Amino acid sequence: MLPRERVIATIQRRKADRMPVYGWVSANLSGPIAERFGSVAAFEDHYEFDFAHLFGGPATYCNKEVEALRASCGGELEPPAALDLVPGDPNDRSAYQDMVDQIRHHKEQRGRFVYMQTPGIFEATNGLFGIEQHLMYLLMYPDELHELYRRQAEWNRAFAMNCIDLGIDMVHVSDDWGAQNRLMFSTDIWWSMIFPYHRVTADAVKQRGAFLSLHSDGCVNAVIDGIIQLGYDVVHPWQESAAMSLAEQKARYGSRFIVMGGLDVQTTIGFGRLDFLQSEIQRVVRLFAEGGLLFCTTHFVQDHCSIDELVFAYDTVRRCVREYTM
Repeated sequence: MLPRERVIATIQRRKADRMPVYGWVSANLSGPIAERFGSVAAFEDHYEFDFAHLFGGPATYCNKEVEALRASCGGELEPPAALDLVPGDPNDRSAYQDMVDQIRHHKEQRGRFVYMQTPGIFEATNGLFGIEQHLMYLLMYPDELHELYRRQAEWNRAFAMNCIDLGIDMVHVSDDWGAQNRLMFSTDIWWSMIFPYHRVTADAVKQRGAFLSLHSDGCVNAVIDGIIQLGYDVVHPWQESAAMSLAEQKARYGSRFIVMGGLDVQTTIGFGRLDFLQSEIQRVVRLFAEGGLLFCTTHFVQDHCSIDELVFAYDTVRRCVREYTM
């Protein structure tokens, strides 16, 4: 199978020739990787990564305009004032050139499956207020936040449609909701203020026939039914260090969506415990030997991970996915 075919088969819960592999490795370790391998791209080629996470495109709001408005409000922006902001143009084609280049590199030249980072609703709006203030504003300004979320949802939909037009295989919506053991807000708030605005993009993506994935750190057990209703094909990271069990996901939800993850950056990689790291990789790969997992890190590998440990991890991954899943 070609890499893209392998990923699509896994998402569709068909048997692939082996488990697909990727990792969020470049954000903090691009220097050490380049020193050892010549470039991050060479590392990705060496370990035969099957999919790629792309970033870029236009921004919802102009940073200078946000900062100017914040300054005019005395340094703290609140939702009523934020309604004066005008979203940028999601159809600004000049803002997509880097994405075009990434698609050419990964999909056209290397045959990889490509997915694109797009804004969520809660996480995107954190950029206006900061997370602590935003959580408070959920209770103080629900009407104003509904309007801001509506605007963000319409912008997100247009952005997602442009990504699909350019050849993106999967729209990846990043929206952190989870704390370590529970949601950061009540399930009632999630259903009334988050769910409806995710549906705007989710329905549009599914109508286009593209795949849809969700990134949400932390524990999101309380809203799994909603994630299923929205039609997400893939959920990342399904964080076991935040009370999320991969074995339970496979048993209860494996027929509804698959997981992207398996290598926990909070507990497993980057701590110098190579025996534990190896055993965890083996456990996860064996658990999903018949499919249901896109093997990936749960987030960016942190800078306390040495290049030697990163190489050890991906040598182990490469060996295990061929030994246990082929």
